[in-house]
Amino acid sequence: MKRFLVLILLVVGSQLNAQSNAELLKHYEAYYKQMKTQGDIQGIINAMTHLNVLAPSQARKDTLAYIYMSEGQNMQALNTIGIDKVLDDSDIAVEVKAIALKAVKQPKLSVQHFEEMFKRNPNALIAYELAELNLQLQKLDEANKHITYGLANAKDDEKKAFYETQTPYQVSLKSAFKYLNALTVYNKDTKANIDAAIDILDAAYKESPNFNLIQITKNELLRQKQVLQAQATQPKN
Repeated sequence: MKRFLVLILLVVGSQLNAQSNAELLKHYEAYYKQMKTQGDIQGIINAMTHLNVLAPSQARKDTLAYIYMSEGQNMQALNTIGIDKVLDDSDIAVEVKAIALKAVKQPKLSVQHFEEMFKRNPNALIAYELAELNLQLQKLDEANKHITYGLANAKDDEKKAFYETQTPYQVSLKSAFKYLNALTVYNKDTKANIDAAIDILDAAYKESPNFNLIQITKNELLRQKQVLQAQATQPKN
């Protein structure tokens, strides 16, 4: 008899728990919709977190991670979905890992996810990210491969944003690739290739005269050239 009562209590308890979870799911789904209507990002994050606890799914995790990344909360995004390359990751998950890892200055980890993005959807904007990351990693041949692709495939109306000034600005994507090309040429031989890099920078600047970073980089290269010339004229003991 006691065993029968215990069984009944367990069945009733599980039914009540299922009913409670269903009610909570309904509540947080409604809450999520309301937060979206109000544009309350933190409310959306809270609702999605609760929904994922009550009914875990990879799609919810990916969405939550994407929201974190979009708000600049890159570590939270990575803590939500991890950093490893997974073959069956959704397109959203791959994008989040690529961008968030780049943002937290992990180029070696970031580049593999950008490579996967490029594999799934090759385009000049992703090629730029790959060229930039490989340049940081001093993988100059890889960087040059993506620069060549970008120069051949970038559309005239595509833009690249830069943020080194107080007011962000945009230049043509082709000019941005030429800037990376100049850096790649320079890095192949930091003494012999200064003039060649400056020539490429000048060509890019003619196309995008608002490209402030070109002026900064050109001035630094000219300074280095002067240092090298001064060293060459010093008498040897």
